[in-house]
Amino acid sequence: MLRRVFLALAVTVATLGATASPSAAADPRPYTAAAFDAAQAAGRPILVDVYAPWCPTCRAQEPVIERLTAQPAYRDLIVFRVDFDDQKDALRRFGAQRQSTLIAFRGREETGRNVGVTAYFEIERLLQTTAAR
Repeated sequence: MLRRVFLALAVTVATLGATASPSAAADPRPYTAAAFDAAQAAGRPILVDVYAPWCPTCRAQEPVIERLTAQPAYRDLIVFRVDFDDQKDALRRFGAQRQSTLIAFRGREETGRNVGVTAYFEIERLLQTTAAR
């Protein structure tokens, strides 16, 4: 019985690894107003990641975002990373008051935001709002 449990666990881990390869994930792009505006004009799904390298919550969000963006459902998603310490103009533009803020857009429409959330399913729910309706 214990062998079956270990075998099932090994198969599950192998399957997850095959479907969520970090190499297939959308790498975050540094935020620029011009690139963001162009992505909005094109109607692209967008995630704005307000990030600080010293923030433990931001570091916890990072592998979740990588894992999610590796999925085929999010292949068109563009992830823009806003530097919390150096891009105060972007923080004002998005109304982001804290690092670890995630803001989802579908084109020009903001579809949702989370602050300080690290749970896989909550971040996934946010990304689902970027899907075409």
